[in-house]
Amino acid sequence: MSRLIVVSNRVSAPVDPAAGSAGGLAMALSAALRKYDGLWFGWSGETVDHWTGEVKIEDRAGVTVGLVDLEPADVDEYYNGYANKTLWPLFHHRIDLAQYERTYGEGYERVNRRFAEVLAPLIQPGDMIWIHDYHMIPMARDLRRLGVKNRIGFFLHTPWPARQLLVTLPHHRRLVESMFAFDLIGFHTQEWCDLFTDYVVTEARGELFGHGGLECFGRKVQTGVFPIGIDVDGFLAARDSTLGARTYDRMAASAVFRSMIVGVDRLDYSKGLEERLLGYEQFLQDNPSMRGEVFLLQVTPISRDDVDSYQDIRARLDALAGRVNGAFADMDWQPIRYLNRTYRRDQLAGIYRAAKVGLVTPLRDGMNLVAKEYVCAQNPDDPGVLILSRFAGAAEQMGEALLVNPYSREELSDAIHKALTMPLAERIRKWEALMQVVRETDVSIWRDDYVRALLAVDADADEGVADAAA
Repeated sequence: MSRLIVVSNRVSAPVDPAAGSAGGLAMALSAALRKYDGLWFGWSGETVDHWTGEVKIEDRAGVTVGLVDLEPADVDEYYNGYANKTLWPLFHHRIDLAQYERTYGEGYERVNRRFAEVLAPLIQPGDMIWIHDYHMIPMARDLRRLGVKNRIGFFLHTPWPARQLLVTLPHHRRLVESMFAFDLIGFHTQEWCDLFTDYVVTEARGELFGHGGLECFGRKVQTGVFPIGIDVDGFLAARDSTLGARTYDRMAASAVFRSMIVGVDRLDYSKGLEERLLGYEQFLQDNPSMRGEVFLLQVTPISRDDVDSYQDIRARLDALAGRVNGAFADMDWQPIRYLNRTYRRDQLAGIYRAAKVGLVTPLRDGMNLVAKEYVCAQNPDDPGVLILSRFAGAAEQMGEALLVNPYSREELSDAIHKALTMPLAERIRKWEALMQVVRETDVSIWRDDYVRALLAVDADADEGVADAAA
């Protein structure tokens, strides 16, 4: 069997399989590598004074990882700069926050080239290389220049931006051209795939061929839609574990017969956290009889705290949560419990299970696995209700959720009221349909579908490999 080499910016394979991030992508990739013998390669998260190119090999819960340290300038220009201040806001339609600095782009190209130079000697004939996310878009091109002819796939975990916004990026054509060094480009939804195709055909004058094929820049690439899911059996085991059950009991007891609404998101302006709190505030204003009967638990781990825009949103959220609590709290009730910390996956499962409503309302999101985790955690006999932004990738599959426009506080208020008052029979019907989606998009299916498609890419792609290496 071919080895699988996964490449991502950060290697986040957990030492303890029960501990996971809120979104669950680390668990998804770890599950893939446990089936296919291989390597997870990327940045260690550490810095050194000068670039050495040394790779450290470790074992993490059965996953072999290869770690590389970066220079401080690399972190500033490639990671904090181009990845987080340029591409991330652009890909989430926030060009008002995007910073187009030449040094950022230079650092991005340099780090991708360095990663390719370190990884290339580790690649064996027959290996499949699966590169993830916007941090690594040029890396296949750099590997081709070093003579790597293996199958190389790419998966974008964020949305792809509309063409009219992408063209605001300096050297946008060069970025997209580098993607034609891949054999297969995967997206979570048909919408993101269609936006990529629109740029290639309309802006770059490319052509469509076959099913999902694109020809442009003298090369061909295959595109496809592969909606990611969660490790369903693993998540159910975490939910039913001792710590998962204990967390559920604690949350149920702390609710004191009140209905809990839960939101779990890392701190990011794309998650619609301010809009969510405003919508919840509107709900409290619209439904005075429900005050004291419900509370919102918002779990928001801090991320990218050295980026100015994240510091700003943290301050605004702190102030907004304080305002709502100050206006509505009573001596024995606080309407918002706002926590800036990370919880283990089994703890999150217990929290989700205790919540009558799951509030997943990003302004724009590639998929959002929290929506699927919330559904998976529910009691089939008395399930909670998922409120989901129509701008999350998950909305394309999870139509039985209460789909909302997160920019409308009135729509959020109405959805919260509907969720809290929904009859049991309707809640069960919706949950059963959503749980079927969760099972049908299990991470093992996502993994196997993508790898199968990568292996099946037409032999014509070999011409693209030769062209890209030239």
